[in-house]
Amino acid sequence: MPPKKPQAPLKKSRPLTYYQMIIEMLKFLEVSIHTILFVRRVYPSELFARRKKYDAPVYQSRHPDLNKYISDAVKAVGDELTRGSVERVVIVIRDKDGVAMERFMFNFSGIPSIPQDADWQKWQSIETVMTAATLAQYFRSFLIRLELIEDQLGVIPPEEWDVTFAIVLEMKDGAVPADPINKPRAKEKLAPVWMPALVQNTTAGTTDEAENHMVRAVDTGLIN
Repeated sequence: MPPKKPQAPLKKSRPLTYYQMIIEMLKFLEVSIHTILFVRRVYPSELFARRKKYDAPVYQSRHPDLNKYISDAVKAVGDELTRGSVERVVIVIRDKDGVAMERFMFNFSGIPSIPQDADWQKWQSIETVMTAATLAQYFRSFLIRLELIEDQLGVIPPEEWDVTFAIVLEMKDGAVPADPINKPRAKEKLAPVWMPALVQNTTAGTTDEAENHMVRAVDTGLIN
């Protein structure tokens, strides 16, 4: 996650900083994961509460363990985003045999890597970057379309309702996830946040028969 630093409150009419953009993207990613799990019926609808975010209807899990799992995964994604090492994040819906049925892809390949000696630039507003208000409009459009995605993908058959999901992190060429930060005096070394993914759960494992459905493209202005 971006490091904490005192700064002025987020102004909706002012271009975002590098860190502010990443924070907003992570908030959006977390909301999207919860909503995907609801609209694709990965868990019973009773497990979710209807909320509103970006002035759009969304759904949030009521289960604390699931919420923590998603939150921890999103924080780990944030650690890699700040390194500029992420190609995409894929939410994989798998059937009862663990075979990928659907993949929801969030492309972050345009986020650049800023050298450590220029870290101060990450706290400066970037004139070419969207404002918070404009970005929220794009997020709203995506979430509205996401709620209607069943019209494109169809209903998952009842015999396939015993589905699971995975959060897959795909790195840019040559990049690997960073090791978790361990305190020198820690009694136990922290386990790696990420585990190697099965190829068929990744975009590389997509078959020739697979169909792509573009939900929403967003050019934030933060490009390499």
